[in-house]
Amino acid sequence: MTGYAIDPTLPPGLPRDGRKAVVTIGMFDGIHRGHREVLSEIRRRAEGVGGRSVLVTFHPHPLTIVRPEWAPAMLTTPVEKKEILAESGLDYAVFLAFTPMLAAYTPRRFVEEILVERINVGELVVGYDHRFGKGREGDADMLKELGAELGFAVDVVGPVTSQGEAISSTKIRQALLEGDVEAARRGLGRPYSLRGLVVRGDQRGRTLGFPTANLEVRGGGEGGKLIPPPGIYAVRGTVRSGTFDGALHIGPRPTFRGSPPTIEVHLLGFDEDIYGEEVRMDFVKYLREVRPFNTSEALVQQMKEDVEQAREVLRVTS
Repeated sequence: MTGYAIDPTLPPGLPRDGRKAVVTIGMFDGIHRGHREVLSEIRRRAEGVGGRSVLVTFHPHPLTIVRPEWAPAMLTTPVEKKEILAESGLDYAVFLAFTPMLAAYTPRRFVEEILVERINVGELVVGYDHRFGKGREGDADMLKELGAELGFAVDVVGPVTSQGEAISSTKIRQALLEGDVEAARRGLGRPYSLRGLVVRGDQRGRTLGFPTANLEVRGGGEGGKLIPPPGIYAVRGTVRSGTFDGALHIGPRPTFRGSPPTIEVHLLGFDEDIYGEEVRMDFVKYLREVRPFNTSEALVQQMKEDVEQAREVLRVTS
């Protein structure tokens, strides 16, 4: 797969080689199971007609431009999205810069200038609820009309379901905001992950017998990467030297007054210097809420129980 950025204000688009493109379009935040079925379908169709499979997606999320107060936290950063898409088998992933100017494109202008002129669309595959263009005026029926006029086919695909419900990025976000990382995993088809740079903390975990890596997670907050709610989680942490089972703390440290909230992970059986290194944490299970303890001894006992619970959870979870 080739990643390709298109600035809608500047020519040209994708390199032309005479082949038409089988295209799908959308945010594809999380690249969840439903998304992957659509990507597999456009790849299959492109191979069948000797065309090119192309995903058109956006950054940032359109709501950060048109209704920033409604902009959701994201399941995947652009880097994460590109890494996942690299394994999809697509020919191209086009990242459109979503700007106020692009937000003002009418549906027709978007189709003509982006899909037809820049990407050379021959067939367009969209979800049943796809909306596009200024004010989200465009829908599947409008796309079919434009396709008939401009010379490309349009196919609308239904939702992929899990446990009787349609899989969506919105539902996965809600599950994560409730701490239900297992439901998120079912929707995504893989564990939800968070990345952080290891920075120096107050070394309190080491003095308690549980050395932790303090993580600086970039891009959190509104419109940024979604950080699950405060709590203790069983995770798998990946560093340069490998992947290790672990217990992750997110949130305040009420036992120690005046201590700021942290994101820190204790990796089981791990004792390497990884300051300045990035750690990817894959969430497996929520273990408990954050709560205060009257003494350090009581906290240490609870940490021992947390680690054993994480060890058991991770032992039986592939």
